[in-house]
Amino acid sequence: MLPHGRLVFISAWQQSPQLSLLFGCLLGLSLLGCRSGASAPASVADTPPLDSAPVIAARSAPPTREELAAAGPFSHTSSGLGYRVLVPGSGNKPRSTDRVRVHYHGWLDDGTVFDSSYERGSTTTFALDGVVKGWTEGLQYVSPGGKIELVVPPGLGYGSRAMGEIPPNSTLHFVVELIAINP
Repeated sequence: MLPHGRLVFISAWQQSPQLSLLFGCLLGLSLLGCRSGASAPASVADTPPLDSAPVIAARSAPPTREELAAAGPFSHTSSGLGYRVLVPGSGNKPRSTDRVRVHYHGWLDDGTVFDSSYERGSTTTFALDGVVKGWTEGLQYVSPGGKIELVVPPGLGYGSRAMGEIPPNSTLHFVVELIAINP
């Protein structure tokens, strides 16, 4: 299992493991600090009214293999991202600059689970432009309450660098449940 927050390393940090480790520690502390107490948004105009930002109760477990198998074929973007919308959700879709709260489950081609907020029992919140490119691109296909399965090729994931239990040049698989935008 990767420590909480390890998925938020951006591709630019892949060239220096020391910077990645420092960034991960700082980001993890930042995420923990965001959990208690509210901070003011950068601009009041950027904050949607409470009624326009639906918050959906999160599941306590990822979808089963049977649920995923029944979801139909994958679509592919020009960047190589594979995705299939399992549940579209409702309301606005996130932009690449939004913060999102999600539940997710990640595994490798061989089925090895490398990270899961479901297994930790808590959602996670992050800036959508601060995660692997496959997430930034893929989460823009669903609205709050939505769920998407992503197949992230190495170029949109961690590339040629190993990340914890993730070997270099790995294709990453995720089911991501979008709980809220700009929580």
